Formats: sequence, C-alpha cells, structure tokens
Amino acid sequence: MTVDKSLLAGSTTMLVLKLLDGQDMYGYQMIEELSRRSERAFALKTGTLYPLLHSLEEKELIRSYEKDEGAARPRRYYHLERKGQHLLREKEVEWATFTTAVDRVLKGGVCLGSA
Repeated sequence: MTVDKSLLAGSTTMLVLKLLDGQDMYGYQMIEELSRRSERAFALKTGTLYPLLHSLEEKELIRSYEKDEGAARPRRYYHLERKGQHLLREKEVEWATFTTAVDRVLKGGVCLGSA
C-alpha cells in the first residue's frame, strides 16, 4: 500500500537527507532504496526527486559529483554535506515530536488526572 502523497510531501526532504546519511547515492538508487526501506509504502517519482535534489544542492545541504562506472555515461552521485547533516538532525527531532503528538491524538490523548 502506498502512502497518500500529501502525507509524504512534508517529509520528503528529511527522507532524502536520511538516505544520504552515511552513503552517497545516485537518483534512481535513492528511489529504489526509499521504496525498499519503506516496504514499498513510499513511491518517489523522478519528477519529485530531481527538483528536490537541485534545491538541496543550491542550499549547500548536499553536493553532486559524477562517477564513471563503465556505463554508457557517468552517474551523478549525491553526497550529504555537514550543513545537511545538521538539518537532518533537526528534522528528526521535529519528526519525533510530531509523530508523538499525532499518536496521542489518535489514542485519545493523555490523561492528566480526573476532575
């Protein structure tokens, strides 16, 4: 089952940064890895990924480089910069706060005592 695009939209930046945390990847590899890690719940399209990658690169959160692997043409890899690592950590804390709050609402709230 895939997740509603509107739910994914707000977390796409964090997910892409997380994919690059510890490993450089090329675009198609990111799409496949996100799908694999999410057990096919997230289906990122190239039309979403590449504009995001360009935006992240303009903000100096990631950098790209070409690597020749003997294919017809070199692949463009993306690397997470230190500035991107800092943003990722902030987004992870923000996400934990958000999901905790959503879980509390879905489970009926936290009982703080009776009146």
